[in-house]
Amino acid sequence: MKKIIAAIALVGALASCTATEKGTAIGAGTGALIGGVATHSWGGAAVGAVAGGLVGNLIGQSEDRRGYCIYRDRYGRRYEARCR
Repeated sequence: MKKIIAAIALVGALASCTATEKGTAIGAGTGALIGGVATHSWGGAAVGAVAGGLVGNLIGQSEDRRGYCIYRDRYGRRYEARCR
């Protein structure tokens, strides 16, 4: 019963996060799990959490800007605008 309550609390906490925050949290948790299983150590879990958090953050940031493309003007400067 305690595990179910903890899972509901975790899902509820993530429900109000932005895509970047969700990506970071899910990436860090998954990275820690994979790093811990692969190396059978706390150090491996810590490295996996950091790596997973970074990758999850990047994926989350790309989800926040969905529908926007990067263009270049005639002077070579980059800018973002809605995709055509």
